[in-house]
Amino acid sequence: MEFRPCIDLHDGKVKQIVGSTLGHQDKNVVENFISENDSAYFANMFKEDCLTGGHVIMLGSGNEEAALLALNTYPNGLQVGGGITADNAKKYIDAGATHIIVTSYIFHDGKLDMNRLEKLMEAVGKEHIVIDLSCKKRDGKWFVVTDKWTKFSDFEVNETTIPYIEQFCDELLIHAVDVEGKRSGMQVELVRDLALWTTIPTTYAGGVRSLDDLQKFKDLCNGKLHVTIGSALDIFGGDLSYHDVVSYCETK
Repeated sequence: MEFRPCIDLHDGKVKQIVGSTLGHQDKNVVENFISENDSAYFANMFKEDCLTGGHVIMLGSGNEEAALLALNTYPNGLQVGGGITADNAKKYIDAGATHIIVTSYIFHDGKLDMNRLEKLMEAVGKEHIVIDLSCKKRDGKWFVVTDKWTKFSDFEVNETTIPYIEQFCDELLIHAVDVEGKRSGMQVELVRDLALWTTIPTTYAGGVRSLDDLQKFKDLCNGKLHVTIGSALDIFGGDLSYHDVVSYCETK
């Protein structure tokens, strides 16, 4: 089990946001934290602590400069997502990203668009692709949601689709949309299921808020999954010590 850090960018600044509030014209974005430090500050922190596989997420437009700054600060240490397409993916790999992260680009109009996925693989190679299966529960099943988590796709996340989608990427990133950014505890059922279904490196995001939660997470997945934590960390305005999390995961 590895701790995978994150740098979420909104309006060019490092923030922690309740992701499910993005993309709604009739709702205000709920911001848990806005940092006075730039993306390079956090990228350098993760570099000094030898953390790899962290993700830089561009939440909307106006974040490319900040994302490239983070990649330049910690080359070959970070992944990047948000607005990635087959046309611009190589630019981010060339800038120092180990992987590009995609959801809405390949889950187009509510369906998995194999044409786009194949173009992405041609552009950067399967070894540089992370597929983000941000998912939400509906009728007792997990479905990928797209377009800033505002639209359900028809792609169900289960024991059949996970092995299929793994053929086209190097890693998976799974956001538990209902709990992400809320510091309300993890989606226990989803964590347990992902540990059973996945065979490639997979990072879970959503709701982990304490060292006790980390221990519970490790027990649920038997150490198989990686974990990312955002709003709960003290470096992002929360109560959970970033250094304690790094130390905990180093010894587990």
